[in-house]
Amino acid sequence: MAAVGRPRRSCLAVPGSSVKMLGKAQGLPADQVFLDLEDAVAPLAKPDARKNIVAALNEGDWAGKTRVVRVNDLTTPWTYRDVIEVVEGAGANLDCIMLPKVQNAEQVHWLDLLLTQIEKTLGLEVGRIGIEAQIENAAGLVNVDAIAAASPRVETIIFGPADFMASINMKSLVVGALIPDYPGDPYHYILMRILMAARMHDKQAIDGPFLQIRDVDAFREVAKRSAALGFDGKWVLHPGQIDAANEVYSPAQADYDHAELILDAYDFYTSEAGGKLGAVMLGDEMIDEASRKMALVIAAKGRAAGMSRTSSFTPPSE
Repeated sequence: MAAVGRPRRSCLAVPGSSVKMLGKAQGLPADQVFLDLEDAVAPLAKPDARKNIVAALNEGDWAGKTRVVRVNDLTTPWTYRDVIEVVEGAGANLDCIMLPKVQNAEQVHWLDLLLTQIEKTLGLEVGRIGIEAQIENAAGLVNVDAIAAASPRVETIIFGPADFMASINMKSLVVGALIPDYPGDPYHYILMRILMAARMHDKQAIDGPFLQIRDVDAFREVAKRSAALGFDGKWVLHPGQIDAANEVYSPAQADYDHAELILDAYDFYTSEAGGKLGAVMLGDEMIDEASRKMALVIAAKGRAAGMSRTSSFTPPSE
C-alpha cells in the first residue's frame, strides 16, 4: 500500500514569530502543524522565531499532531542555523524538517547529512526526523523524481504554488485558483507530476495553500481537485480551512464502508471456506484483486482519518 504514513489531511502553517499563534495552534484539529521560519517570518525576526519554536515544541501539547518546522531555503544565509538550533534545541519533540524551494537531490542530501550529524551528537535515533520537500520552481519540478528518491527520510513532496507561479511567469495573482483565461486546470500537470514522483517512491503528496482564507467554499473546491487525483492533504493558512481540508481528504462514509466490505468479502471468498475464488459478486458489483487494491487505498485513508464502519460483511450461509 503506497504512501501510508502520518495523517496529513490538514497541514496548518504557523509563523514562528508569533507566540500567540504557536499557542493557539496546539488546540486546533489539524493533522499536522508546521512552525514556519521562512516566508511568514521577517528576516530580522528569524533568530527570535527559532527560540519561540524550540520553546513551543518542548513545552507545548502537540498530542495527535505531526510536528514540523519549515526552515529557510538553501539560497539564504539562515538555513544551517535554523536546522542546528531547532534540532539541537527540540529534536526529541520534532517529527520532520520541511525544506522549501528544493531544486535538486543534492539539497536533500545536505539536510539528511546535517540531521544525521546532529542526531549522532545528541544521541537521538538516527533517521527518525523526516524531511518534507517543497517544490516551488521549474528546476524542482524537473528534478522531482530524484528529489523524492534522495533520502529515506523524505516523507512528503509538497506543491508550493505562489513561488512556482512566479518562477514560470504565470499571469495571475490568485494563488491556487483556476485562471479564467485558461480553458482548463493550469496546475493539473504540476500536481500529477508531483503525485507520480511521490507514489513512485512511496511518499505522500501534499497540495499547497489557498490564500483567500475567508472563502472556505472556494478552498473546498480547489482542494477537491487534488483530492480527486489522490493527494493526501493540503496546507491550511487559517483555522477556518481545517475542517474543510479534513473532510475533503477523507473518504465519504459510504465509500469507506464499501471499501471495508470489499476487503472483507474478498478475504472470505479467496479463502478455503469461501471456495478459493478469485473473482466474485458483491451485490451487483464484481470484485477481484484489482478491486482489493483500490479498496485498500480508500480504507487506509478512512482508518487514518479515524473513521468507524457503519456496516459489516456477513458471509453467505450454506
